[in-house]
Amino acid sequence: MVCVDKQRAGLTTWRVVADERFANPVGVVQGGFLAAIADSAMGASAVTWARGRKVTAANAELKISFFRPVEPGTELTCTATVVSGGRRVAFVEAELVAGPGSLVAKASSTYLVSDRK
Repeated sequence: MVCVDKQRAGLTTWRVVADERFANPVGVVQGGFLAAIADSAMGASAVTWARGRKVTAANAELKISFFRPVEPGTELTCTATVVSGGRRVAFVEAELVAGPGSLVAKASSTYLVSDRK
């Protein structure tokens, strides 16, 4: 995954090509791989939400909905946004889009934010 935008606190955008290594036996990209992308992007957004504090963000729960299959070789863009948050908790949502705008999944998660030592 490559971060392509992190200019705003609480908002990050990432890109990754889902190659054939991540395909399931049916030949489409595994849902677990898509969930991992969303989790990584949302965790990064939770960290940027801290606005200059050095923190870690631990996922407390994650929900993901899949809308369509993803073929291996597809470039995915994941945008994650902190919807609400404070000093210790951030609620984050993510959208995964394939190619030029085909929504393939949406995720939401709650992150526990702690000061890094």
